[in-house]
Amino acid sequence: MTMSQSRPHAAASLSKLGIGFAVLAAFNLGAGMAVAGPRYAWQSSPVANIQSEGLAQSALAGRFAPPEGFTRDPVEPGSWAEWLRALPLKPASAPVLTYTGAHKWRQDVHAAVIDIDTGTRDLQQCADAIMRLRAEWLYSAGRKAEIAFNDTDGKRRKFTAASKQDYPSFRKYMNLVFAYAGTWSLERELKPADIRSIVIGDVFIKGGFPGHAVLVADAVRNPTTGDVRFLLLQSYMPAQDIHVLKNPNSEDGSPWYAAPKNGDLITPEWTFKLSQLKRWPSSQ
Repeated sequence: MTMSQSRPHAAASLSKLGIGFAVLAAFNLGAGMAVAGPRYAWQSSPVANIQSEGLAQSALAGRFAPPEGFTRDPVEPGSWAEWLRALPLKPASAPVLTYTGAHKWRQDVHAAVIDIDTGTRDLQQCADAIMRLRAEWLYSAGRKAEIAFNDTDGKRRKFTAASKQDYPSFRKYMNLVFAYAGTWSLERELKPADIRSIVIGDVFIKGGFPGHAVLVADAVRNPTTGDVRFLLLQSYMPAQDIHVLKNPNSEDGSPWYAAPKNGDLITPEWTFKLSQLKRWPSSQ
């Protein structure tokens, strides 16, 4: 089958996953489509990855089907939510590696590993990984003017202040952000969110030294009961691959989390208060 012949099948598969046609444009699978920048700019050959691993298994939404009785709500093409749902994954057996290339000491907390670089320094930890993903989406959407984060001391660091706006300059900028920002500053940038209205892109965060943060990467809903389930991403200390978290309270091994009505959100390496759910102040 030629690439042109496979396009309709690719489009149908992505549509079933709740991922818009913007993904096809990003992977250069759609003729005549244009995007502001590379969909996942750190990838050198995203089309090759899709062909070798299979379309459904190459994206987060393809690897993790909703629990029985749950469906994915539609999301806007090109949105933060759609971009997160389509994050590329490493093969199912991939370990979590630290920035040194060594295996993380715990290999029992992840359900999948995001196919994104960690860097060669101990910088891209928990909040840093979340800021990296947010900034990568803004970069891909051509919204470079919105890429800005506060340092721990409150100084606003804007990507537009960099002398160049290319991707290598963006990565240098992000390393600077990682060095001077963290959970303490990011918690103060985000706005409180209600667990009853949790959406893709929300963040559970406890600012501190140390603190921790995890990102809501996908969410599904039971159309009858309105109940929501969600997937969480994290990096940790030391800097390591961003990974999809297992749910330690899941009896069937599912990584989908339920929004607890009372009590705490328990993840494999941190427990959050429900009041620690936050949302980006700007448009999702």
